[in-house]
Amino acid sequence: MVAGIIIAVLLVLIVVYYISAYNGLQKAKVNTEESWSQISVQLKRRNDLIPNLVETVKGYAKHEKETLAQVVELRNQLTQVPAGNREETMKISNQITDSLKTIFALSENYPDLKANTNFANLQEELTNTENKIAYSRQLFNSSAAVYNKMLVVFPSNIVANIHHFTKVDYLDIPEEETKAPKVSF
Repeated sequence: MVAGIIIAVLLVLIVVYYISAYNGLQKAKVNTEESWSQISVQLKRRNDLIPNLVETVKGYAKHEKETLAQVVELRNQLTQVPAGNREETMKISNQITDSLKTIFALSENYPDLKANTNFANLQEELTNTENKIAYSRQLFNSSAAVYNKMLVVFPSNIVANIHHFTKVDYLDIPEEETKAPKVSF
């Protein structure tokens, strides 16, 4: 009789742990998906601001059409990427970031543009949005780390394998951004 009670208690504990581990994995997966959603929201915001920036710059920097056309083309490419293709989304997003840096640098060559209130406001909004994208990327990678740890740590990895949970890839920094910038005086 005592052995039967011990076995019943052990089975209840195993079932409770199994449910807890499964729910923990689901929560971690949802947190990862939600953090990706935050990146998508910020990318959409940036995409909505780009046409305004391009129109503002166009009037001042007429011979910079190639740079402006590149930003618009990249923005259009980004809107065509399928929702689940995170790698391509971030690749194009990184190219947009580089192009925006070029546009912001243009303002140094055009004092009237630099003094334009519209341009200054758009530049500030885009800079804030770029910061939010960077933060959202960090949040995504943190969420993915928590989730991925649960996939490999015993005993939650047993539950993960039974239910076919799969690893989430981290968002990497583009190779060119990992190199130290050259500084010369």
